[in-house]
Amino acid sequence: MRATFSIPDNLLNEVQAMANEKSKTKAVVIAMREFVKAKKAERLLALKGMVAIDYDWEKEEALELKKQIQREKRHGA
Repeated sequence: MRATFSIPDNLLNEVQAMANEKSKTKAVVIAMREFVKAKKAERLLALKGMVAIDYDWEKEEALELKKQIQREKRHGA
């Protein structure tokens, strides 16, 4: 998508330098992706403590090992 923006020169230069990009477009795209990634992480962190997860990793590991042994027996490994 093409768009026209007024971006302060010093900010755009800093983004290009930090992104190690000569292309202004690529630098802005990288900055936008990083912004979106950071906001998504922020939203996930905001959920901390709001969701109760009852997960027994030891039970899951035992089941996984049991299934692996069964597969190995079937395939003669």
